[in-house]
Amino acid sequence: MFEFRIVAECPHTGARAGEFTTPHGVIRTPVFMPVGTLATVKAMSPRELEEINAQIILGNTYHLYLRPGPEILTEAGGLHEFMNWDKPILTDSGGFQVFSLAKLQKITDEHVVCRSHIDGSQLMMSPEWSMKMQGVLGSDIAMCFDQCVEFPTTRKKAEEAVRRTTLWAKRSREYFMSHNDTERQALFGIVQGSVYDDLRLRSAQEITALDFPGYAIGGLSVGESHEAMYHSLDVLSEVMPREKPRYLMGVGYPLNLVEGIARGIDMFDCVLPTRNGRNATVFTSEGRMNMRGAGYAHDFGPLDAECDCYTCRNFSRSYLRHLAMSGEILGARLFSWHNLRFTIRIAEQAREAIIAGRFPEFVREFTEKFHDDNAQA
Repeated sequence: MFEFRIVAECPHTGARAGEFTTPHGVIRTPVFMPVGTLATVKAMSPRELEEINAQIILGNTYHLYLRPGPEILTEAGGLHEFMNWDKPILTDSGGFQVFSLAKLQKITDEHVVCRSHIDGSQLMMSPEWSMKMQGVLGSDIAMCFDQCVEFPTTRKKAEEAVRRTTLWAKRSREYFMSHNDTERQALFGIVQGSVYDDLRLRSAQEITALDFPGYAIGGLSVGESHEAMYHSLDVLSEVMPREKPRYLMGVGYPLNLVEGIARGIDMFDCVLPTRNGRNATVFTSEGRMNMRGAGYAHDFGPLDAECDCYTCRNFSRSYLRHLAMSGEILGARLFSWHNLRFTIRIAEQAREAIIAGRFPEFVREFTEKFHDDNAQA
């Protein structure tokens, strides 16, 4: 039921265009995946996600375990039925919460003991717990339980996380193969190692040896520089299996997306488009803009003349600034709508350029035009 096929490759970079077949449809890569942590992409309905050509979205095991809980999700028939989304879904294992809720937990090789961020109740997370819950969710792609570390971190902590990530990957795979529906769900491994080249290579070697259908690169975009991120991707590009999809976790800033694709990454996700949208910050073909800027008050042009989204086709910068300054909910929706479509469209345009044999030109044109200094006072 799962198959990854490379359609075209750029002979000058590591960029590839592919197709990943899943039970809920074919994902055309490169692809950006909107984040729907709690079974909803914030401010967007499933119909609107289809309109912006979201091919696959994410859910989060830890958060969905707490609310609405496995009983309700089982009764609903899984996450697809519960949220009325008939396209592919990827679920994060809960491993990132080991990182983000560091002050609320204790980690051992056996499990992570943490406190719910909702009511303080105790929860024990483990590879087996994660695989069982992701089986309940019924996502197309499940992720191994892993340990992500903060940046900066010591080599000792990074090495310990690599060791534990491999241990947990083995346990995740063992439980998954015995209990989950492998015809309906694929399990991806995760490579860790922070910014230490040898640890990245060691983690990649250990995780790829387990022969997963796909591989993620975790532990980046957690505070390191863009250059450090790109370097880690360069280190891994030669050792990640060519015939399997590659997923860079938690990355969605436009320039990072383009540079990641150039280094052979097929899949991306990030909360940035919707988080920025709720704060009236948008990405456009010319760069980032803060729509509360006074300079937009009398600007009756579209948000981005090159964008095909509903927001850009129907509303002026002046009106959008008015919504932002008034705190209207519609503003958050329209900004999120645009940011998601803009980010998804980057991956679409990159794919078209790879197939057409002009990817280096696409990268040059995009990076020359996109600036981060367009916010107006």
